[in-house]
Amino acid sequence: MDRAGRARLQWQAERPDIDSDSMKLFGRIAQLNQLTFQHVLTPFFSEHGLQSGEFDVLATLRRSGAPYSLTPTEMYEDALISSGSMTNRINRLTNAGLVKRSENPQDKRGVFVTLTNKGFNLIDGLMVQHVENLKKVLSPLDEQEKEQLGNILLSLIKGFD
Repeated sequence: MDRAGRARLQWQAERPDIDSDSMKLFGRIAQLNQLTFQHVLTPFFSEHGLQSGEFDVLATLRRSGAPYSLTPTEMYEDALISSGSMTNRINRLTNAGLVKRSENPQDKRGVFVTLTNKGFNLIDGLMVQHVENLKKVLSPLDEQEKEQLGNILLSLIKGFD
């Protein structure tokens, strides 16, 4: 039995008046996230000198299309990361020569962050390996189950809109 299942049984024994099914589901989502980062994503990013947030910045710039340039606000809105440490991420990526900052000609106070050739080549090469890693995580599911899971997760996300 997994941790979430054990926790549910413990709550049923201690507080049978509480419906613990939702805790079990969210526990499993949290555990999957933790295991994926611990065993798959963090080692992969570290192997290439990146942290997950930095990878997300590079991936966001790459998928934005030529000229692979966005404002920090646009990156925050499109990336799967919080805005809290965006400046630190951009600084580290700039220092590594993977992105560069340039003045926004339409807003002299603003900047654009753009992939350098080095950054483009790195993220472009890593994406194939990254997708393969994610496929391995999802390999216990067949195509129909993946589609169902995607739809279920989207429904939950839409619940926040």
